Amino acid sequence: MAFAGRSPPPGVIHHSDRGSQYTSRLYQSALRKGGAMPSMGKKGDCFDNAVVESFFSTLKRELLLDHVFHTRQEGRNQVFEYLEVFYNRQRWHSTLGYKTPLEFEQLSIHAVA
Repeated sequence: MAFAGRSPPPGVIHHSDRGSQYTSRLYQSALRKGGAMPSMGKKGDCFDNAVVESFFSTLKRELLLDHVFHTRQEGRNQVFEYLEVFYNRQRWHSTLGYKTPLEFEQLSIHAVA
């Protein structure tokens, strides 16, 4: 969803763990077709993907804990809204100099250009 909607530059690295959804031929093919380079952590090294693990911990804490979705579509809509409206555009991150991910990305693109 995010990959198709963002149109990342060719050669962008997609790092993941070795979960079955990420190692599937269909997923790997979609990444390559979009110009991404798949990257996977070492087997059994939970610290290799610490940033993503931290993100999912935040997602669970801020959105999912104590929340019951009545339908799968309601859950998808809430996660989409959390990511696209709040997390990427409004939520400041200390590791990004108290900028939102979108602000940080825009500054990074302009710095490289």
